[in-house]
Order: sequence, then structure tokens, then C-alpha cells
Amino acid sequence: MPNSPLPEDRIPVIVGVGEIVDRPKDIAAGLEPMALLEQAVRRAEADSGAKLLGDLGSLDVVNFLSWRYRDPEKQLAARLGANPAHCYYGPVGGESPIRYIHEAAQRIARGECSVAAVCGAEAQSTATKAERGGISLPWTPFAHDVEEPKRGAAFQKPMAVKLGVFRPITVYPLYESATSAHWGQTPREALAESGELWSTYARVASGNENSWLKKRFTPDEITTPSPENRLIAWPYTKLMVANPTVNMGGAVLLTSLAKARAAGVSEDRLIYPLGGASAEEPRDYLIRDQFYESHPQNAVLKAVMDLVEGDGKKFSAIELYSCFPCVPKMARRTLGLGPDVQPTVTGGLTFFGAPLNTYMTHAAVAMVRSLRKGGKLGLLYGQGGFVTKHHGLVLSREAPKAALKQDTSVQAEADRNRRRVPDFVTEATGKSKGKVEAFTVIYKGKGDVEHGVVMLRTEGDARALARIPANDEKTLKHLLNMERTPVGTAGDIVAADDGVLEWRVG
Repeated sequence: MPNSPLPEDRIPVIVGVGEIVDRPKDIAAGLEPMALLEQAVRRAEADSGAKLLGDLGSLDVVNFLSWRYRDPEKQLAARLGANPAHCYYGPVGGESPIRYIHEAAQRIARGECSVAAVCGAEAQSTATKAERGGISLPWTPFAHDVEEPKRGAAFQKPMAVKLGVFRPITVYPLYESATSAHWGQTPREALAESGELWSTYARVASGNENSWLKKRFTPDEITTPSPENRLIAWPYTKLMVANPTVNMGGAVLLTSLAKARAAGVSEDRLIYPLGGASAEEPRDYLIRDQFYESHPQNAVLKAVMDLVEGDGKKFSAIELYSCFPCVPKMARRTLGLGPDVQPTVTGGLTFFGAPLNTYMTHAAVAMVRSLRKGGKLGLLYGQGGFVTKHHGLVLSREAPKAALKQDTSVQAEADRNRRRVPDFVTEATGKSKGKVEAFTVIYKGKGDVEHGVVMLRTEGDARALARIPANDEKTLKHLLNMERTPVGTAGDIVAADDGVLEWRVG
């Protein structure tokens, strides 16, 4: 391997990756998140073939929700026998593992530390089964005095909460409807694309030894509602959404090239972070300019393409975040990739499993393994919130020719493309008209309609949310027409007895 012109003690390199999947036969024997974290980090060290944790100077722990600890990052450091100068437990965000890996590499490039670890874990499967079964788990006592982390719902308008469009499963369908209409697809064509894409994720997961589900699914099996695959929020079925009920831990270990070589790490284990980018949307999704594209997502993906001279096809492997189909469908178009894209090396949040914020830790593990087998360049794209937070990172088998950049924000580029944001209104005067900007239909547990929700543009070009009652069969049929999108169609806005706006097709 040719030597890089850069000082080897300032070249960050991934040297070890580790994963653990826990499927206890006895629920009470299930491992708690802290134990999964420790196991994953120690496995990453073992994977490197060197003893490095004694010099751990940077530790990032991805936010987890299946159990609550006081200062989990400090507890983990103590378990590892380490006292890192940077010891961090971050906020909720599906992009955070990629950001932490990137930031750890930057610390090594600045000479602030020589060994860094990024890890995450969840034990939601065991925690849920124990709660349902009334089983007391012999885990570290739950820290009831620690505040629950803020999630997406905390940042949304009261009307979004009242209508039920404040959770990922009900907000992402708004992007699904808006994007497919913008791309000129009928709902049937959009659903078919989602099914093909998700079937590809399932195929990859079936070959990943660490996947929670290892079954292949056809596109029709994924998109067709059934008692086992119920509709949750149109057009998403159970097999089209993230599966958080898993027990998993993952970790990535980084060091400098100089230390890796001094410790005897084999050259064929080394994977180099080349750089990346980050940007965000407003946390309140109702103050975005539109829903058929994401300016931060576009800016991030275009920036990482610039690292490989502007061609998404130059990546030998990619991981496109896959909580819901609209996200990788949007991303692959920005990257200039076709519908036959291979979007994952991991298996996706439905089939591999979605340990909440830390799926991309596992994606990084899978990407390192993929590149070690002979790939040249890998792209990791993670996002969090409701198409809110975006981070991309490029990994390479070859040492970089330039120093890792410290400024990764492309927020200015994202903001530059943002258009006027409409005012949000919750009242209607007289008989008002509104055009559909995006929509979904929310379903109950047994497949019955709870109600529909439309995002509207009023005659004054304000934005509103409106309900479609379950008994308004005509309007629901209009929304669920598979041959023609309702986006852009007009109807009447009226105020219901409870003060909530409702929309009726003409």
C-alpha cells in the first residue's frame, strides 16, 4: 500500500468493528443495553487484532430508549477500564452514529486522541416481553429520575399532535405522497417502487448473520395488507416500517494510522474516513417550504458526491437510511442512481432490525466488512427525526491524499435553496377551499380506518392540517385512488364541532 503524504499520527482509520445480537430463551437472562454496549466494544477491539482500549481517549454512546441509566457513557467507560477525555451520550437522532464516527475521526486528525470508540445498543425486545409478562429483570435499576430524551413529537405543533401526525409512522407518509406526485408517479407505481426496494433490503438482510429477520419477501408480500402485515399509515404496511423490537449492540473502533501500525493491526483491516457533510431541516416539519424534496438531504448527498468527483456510481457500496421507503427513494434520485440501486450492505431497519438511533452503527460495521472484502469506496447516509437531520460519510480502502476537513456543515447551501414557508393556520372562515399538498390515512390495529389527514394549501396559500372522518367514504376513496394522486386536488375546508378543520372532496 502506498504511503500517504500526511503525518500518520493524524490520519484516522477504522481498525475494528463489533456486533452482538441477543435472543435469550429465558427473558430474565436477556442482556441489558449496558452489557450489549460493552460486548460490542470489546468485540471491536478483538476484531482489530490489537490491544487499544487502554488508550481510549474518545467515547461516544448513541442515545438508547429501551432502558434508562444515569450517565451511561461514564458507566460504560468504567466497565471498559477507561477514562476518556471525550465521553459523550448524545440526543435522539438516527444520523448520530455517522456523525459520531466522523467527529471521532476529526479528533484523531486534530491530535486530540489516538483511540476512539462509537457504540450503541438497545434491548427493546427483552424489555417489552418482560413488561408484558410481568417479569422483573435483573438489570441496573431503571433511572426514573433521569429525564426522558426529547423525540420528534416534542417539537411539533398542537394540531399535528391532535390529528396523530406527530410520529415517524404518520409523518413520513406525507413525504411519500408529495414526492411520488412530484415525480409523476401514480400511487400504484410509487407503491411498486417501494416494494421492489424493500424486497432488496430483505434479500440483503437474509444473508446478514446479525439480522433480526432473515426471511426474503417479495414486493407483493411487502406491500399487500394482510392480518400479519396490517396497514399502519397509508401507504405503509408493517413490513414497510422500522422494527425497533430487537436486542442489538454495535461498535466501531478508530485510531491513527501510526498507532494502528505500531500496534500491529493488519493492513487489510484498515478503512479510512475520507470526509462527509451534515445539515438539518427545522424540527417542526410544518415550517418547511415543501415535502417533495429535502434541501439538507440534497446538500449533504451532493457534498459527498463531490468527494468522489461528483458521481454516485463511483461508490462500490452504499447504505441509504431506510426507516421508511420515501427516504432512500429520495436519496437515490439525488445521487443519480436508478431504481435497480443496491441501497444497503446491512439489510434495512425493517429486516435487519432497527435498534432505534443506532442502526447506522451496524451499517458502519457492515460497510467496513464490505470494503475489507474488496470494495473501494463506501457511502454511509444516515438521517434522523422526520427527514430532519442528515449526515453522510465516505469510507475508503485507500489512505487519503488530503487531511480530513474539520468543517462538515453544508447548512448554508441547504438554506440557500429554501423557498418561502407558508403561514400555518388552524381556522377557516366561511366556506374555504384547500388543495392537497400531502396526505395519509391512519389505521387502527385491526385494519379499520381511524381517520385521514391532509396537509392543505388554502386559497391564501397558507398551510393547514385537516381531518377526514372515517365515515367520509367519498373523500377517503378519493385519497386512496391507486391510479391518480390526490395531491393538487381541491376540496372544501370546514370546521368540525370540536374546532378541528376537516376537508371534503367536491
